Amino acid sequence: MKKHIRIEPSILSGDFGRLADEAKRLEDAGADSIHVDIMDGHFVPNLTLGPRATDAINRATSLFLDLHLMIYNPFDYVEKFIEAGADRITFHFEATEDVDDTIAFIRRCGCKAGLAFRPETSFAMVQKYITEIDLVLLMTVSPGFGGQNFMPEMLEKIRLTREYCDRNRIRQGGIYAQPELNLESLPPFDIQVDGGINLETGRQCVEAGANVLVSGNHLFSQPDLKKAIAALRSSV
Repeated sequence: MKKHIRIEPSILSGDFGRLADEAKRLEDAGADSIHVDIMDGHFVPNLTLGPRATDAINRATSLFLDLHLMIYNPFDYVEKFIEAGADRITFHFEATEDVDDTIAFIRRCGCKAGLAFRPETSFAMVQKYITEIDLVLLMTVSPGFGGQNFMPEMLEKIRLTREYCDRNRIRQGGIYAQPELNLESLPPFDIQVDGGINLETGRQCVEAGANVLVSGNHLFSQPDLKKAIAALRSSV
């Protein structure tokens, strides 16, 4: 699995006064994509970025923009964020009663769709939706703030998710691999983790089955961002 690991820095931990510069810095430092945390002050207590800031980030980089919506009624904002440059929109299962409609709408708009889950949400809900989405985001802290400590109890949910995907031959994009196909020749289903990811916890998450690591404070606190990304990549 090692060759499939992707490092996705969270720009939430960057300098908000220089978002465009930070986006370019991440690109130059070798990031695979940029994680953009959108918070509304209601679903989570913090308030962060919106479509205009997303547009500024998008114009500054060619990297894949992965938007993590921690907002109520995400359906209402899908078009605005896609117009601003989102390549994937991941929203929270707990933030809407219109999960299926929101996934379908994101895809009709030509964008990839992800679904995020709080730590306390049952694994049964992950199973229910995993074939409808392009990525599952398993929060390893309570959503809403950067700099929290990793929750080691989440490693079991990561393992259960990877085992479920492997047992049911679910690969990237939620597709079922045909029995005659070699699973190793197909990209694994994307299991993303976010919260408290550093060299040690990143390694633990990858061993449990994650293949997309979101890291904010750890990466941006290092004196050399390029070396920090390379070190996280090599640690797993």
